[in-house]
Amino acid sequence: PLGDEVLASYGILGDKKTAVIEMAEASGLTLVPENKRNPLITTTYGTGQLIKAALDQGCRKMIIGIGGSATNDGGAGMVQALGVKLLGREGKEIGFGGGELKKVFRIDTKYLDNRLSETKVLIASDVSNPLCGPKGAARIYGPQKGATPEVIKELDESLAYFAEIIKRDLNKDIKDIPGAGAAGGLGASLMAFLDAELRPGIEIMIEIVKLEQAIKDADLVITGEGKIDSQTIYGKAPMTFSSKIFPPVALTKH
Repeated sequence: PLGDEVLASYGILGDKKTAVIEMAEASGLTLVPENKRNPLITTTYGTGQLIKAALDQGCRKMIIGIGGSATNDGGAGMVQALGVKLLGREGKEIGFGGGELKKVFRIDTKYLDNRLSETKVLIASDVSNPLCGPKGAARIYGPQKGATPEVIKELDESLAYFAEIIKRDLNKDIKDIPGAGAAGGLGASLMAFLDAELRPGIEIMIEIVKLEQAIKDADLVITGEGKIDSQTIYGKAPMTFSSKIFPPVALTKH
């Protein structure tokens, strides 16, 4: 997330065409020491590199898990890695990180990896936050990424600005779409640039492993969650179980 090389992995399912990518492998909060966390400079560029690597392996369907990010760049770094040019007023490409978004004057998608046009992208997310505003990426998740109140305000304004540029240049209005604010706004760019479909990650998992069938005779399901707090209501696993399968009972440390 800070531009240093990290070892990241992704999976390929048995069909040899479906990649499972976890953005936190390349752009995760745990990759950044606490004293270096700064969403003004962290980037999702590495996530874009993982997507490109999967394309190189012949994958034309991708399930991308977005969560646990160290970033708040609206997915700008990801699309930069995939060939999109985010240009400033002088025609030069902007740098990396959420602090650069307000410098974007024009978006050039001419060099976006053309293999993406034949690739189906499914976003697995456990939150439904919009891109910006009171419940947006910066205000809800910025503090845990090292953002001060002043930085949160700057990032929120920058994401709103980036959304307007996307709307103007790509004719896609993603600012208020539920989930656009996931992973520091990565959800927004996946939808805007890669035509990705966003679904709750827990629902995708339930389908893949046929969980409802497996637990149809169970009296209790135990699911792990770091803590139960104000973020939990935005589509995380415990809420999915409580709303769709069992009455809500939670055991948690926090």
